[in-house]
Amino acid sequence: MLSNRVSLILTTAIAPALWGTTYLVTTELLPPQRPLLAAFLRALPAGLLLVAITRRLPQGIWWWRALVLGALNIGAFNALLFIGAYRLPGGVAATVGALQPLLVALLSTGLLGERLTRKTLLTATAGVAGVSLLVLRADARLDAWGVLAALGGAAVMATGVVLSKRWVSPAPLLATTGWQLVAGGLLLLPVAWLVEGAFPTSFTAANLLGYSYLALFGSALAYALWFRGLRALSPTNVTFLGLLSPLVATTLGWLAVDQRLTPLQLLGGLIVLTALITAQLKGTNRANHHLRSNRSSRQPSSTGSPLPGTRGNSRRPEHGTPEDAAA
Repeated sequence: MLSNRVSLILTTAIAPALWGTTYLVTTELLPPQRPLLAAFLRALPAGLLLVAITRRLPQGIWWWRALVLGALNIGAFNALLFIGAYRLPGGVAATVGALQPLLVALLSTGLLGERLTRKTLLTATAGVAGVSLLVLRADARLDAWGVLAALGGAAVMATGVVLSKRWVSPAPLLATTGWQLVAGGLLLLPVAWLVEGAFPTSFTAANLLGYSYLALFGSALAYALWFRGLRALSPTNVTFLGLLSPLVATTLGWLAVDQRLTPLQLLGGLIVLTALITAQLKGTNRANHHLRSNRSSRQPSSTGSPLPGTRGNSRRPEHGTPEDAAA
């Protein structure tokens, strides 16, 4: 029987695995050259669905906190992600995005009081190297604005992950996830309209299938699992699971569209898996402490929580919620 921690890690890993299917769904089922429309349609409908299911709206400070987290984890992240994807080869964008675990580790040191270890630095570096071998091409050309956009996307998502851990919501997980998706979707709406023009007046059956998959599985389910993992686990460890996305995308390209894998890509995939597993093995006692603290503080204060991991505080540390990330 799997321990609670291992089971939680495995279910959280479903989220980046689902995000890794986005490229295949987008290229095979969605209209071309409309990435921001896809980001909007995967976020807002999913968020409205979760809000309708939970019938909970933000209260007090959670109106602006939901807006901030939705902008960081959904809206700004997706906008910058697609700018980077347009201006950079896919391998470069993915390699820059692989810096996210390192960024989360650095932010967690300052905002959450977590200790930055040598093992974390080495594992994060190995993750970037593995992803670069997996997806980067020798003839890839760099674009300054594209690199800045990709870095910005990784930075805003990392900030959203850490703030989601620091700000503890008193509402159910699905409600908090829905708020963020609605906020992010609403922020993406004017950006998609201005950049890509008026929305199409009709969609094919394949388009509707693709958008439905991205909304239900790539957003509602994936972000709920991602934020659930963040409530109990270290945000740095959770973010390492995001390395699964390029690995799943590459594997699906090989299986579904007959893309060839080179020995260097296979080596890169092995390095990514090793880094990912190593990150989950480290700090077992600290992760178990996260689980125990989470179970003992189910009703956090509406005014937020003290910094997890700090000492000498008269209040009991609470650990709560993102995730995440995007097409």
